[in-house]
Amino acid sequence: MITRRTLAAAVTFAASPALAQKTRPIVIAHRGASGERPEHTLMAYKLAIEQGCDFIEPDLVVTKDGHLVVRHENEIAGTTDVASRPEFAARKTEKLIDGQKITGWFTEDFTLAELKTLRARERLPQIRPGSAKFDGRDAIPTYQEVIDLAKAESRRTGRTIGTYPEMKHPTYFAGIGLPMEQRLADTLKKNGLDSRTAPVFVQCFEVAPLKAFMGLSKARRVMLIGQTGAAAPTKTPEDLKAIAAFADGLGPEWPMVVDVVDGGLGPPTKLVDLAHAAGLAVHPWTVRAESQFLPPKLKRGASPADHGDAETLCRALYAAGVDGVFSDFPGLAVKARNPA
Repeated sequence: MITRRTLAAAVTFAASPALAQKTRPIVIAHRGASGERPEHTLMAYKLAIEQGCDFIEPDLVVTKDGHLVVRHENEIAGTTDVASRPEFAARKTEKLIDGQKITGWFTEDFTLAELKTLRARERLPQIRPGSAKFDGRDAIPTYQEVIDLAKAESRRTGRTIGTYPEMKHPTYFAGIGLPMEQRLADTLKKNGLDSRTAPVFVQCFEVAPLKAFMGLSKARRVMLIGQTGAAAPTKTPEDLKAIAAFADGLGPEWPMVVDVVDGGLGPPTKLVDLAHAAGLAVHPWTVRAESQFLPPKLKRGASPADHGDAETLCRALYAAGVDGVFSDFPGLAVKARNPA
């Protein structure tokens, strides 16, 4: 039986990174259970919840008529059947997205009603043939549908399931007259998620949109960083203090937390300690089970679809003191966190 006390306890666990660090790190289902179902589909999110995740992660892009929908990129040829739909053939075009020329079909050229006629498919069918068997079954969800699912599953399971939306290409969308920061803030307010304790984190690789969002919503914010590129900091205390001025958490690429040494996992870096000292929670991304995404000593098998020893990677990240882990295989991350 789900009691008010049970739900309150679950909310406290999911909402507080500091508490999560003292008890156990959160598991964030990266695009849902995207290693086993087509990414960013309701079926992928449902499976992730069944596997015990704490948060489901939707990447947000915008439609022509201003709706927030869930796709990894605004170009959708790789994750839907749009390329096979003759009625949309004329929508194929080339665009410059964040400095990169991309040819395909883009969400901002479709209304929500038009996007809803498309069907999702596996983006990496050679690596994830089991997931590809589910091609064509689900439509593109809106962020509202993902929130509704999280709330319904929280009631059903008696534990709070949060959402962890990423604003994708927000500067680009603002430049074409479809800014997403206010749309996202309005959606959170409408759903009672505009607070520091709400089960939601808003993440982005871009600094300015996170700063802008800070003035629109009380929801917690996470700055994503990679090993290379513009989002890669020098990782000094000063850098992290600057990030803490507009973010509550840091989302680093996982090798920034645990070094890869001689083809295997080395000791933890200083990043977690430095981030914690700056008041930032640390949620590294992304643990994937397939060997091609793992260091040489964790690889197993010869096929691209073969799984390696990702559980060891999860355990190493937990041992480094992280507050959460992103994984395409949330069941694996939960198992590593909660050994039998």
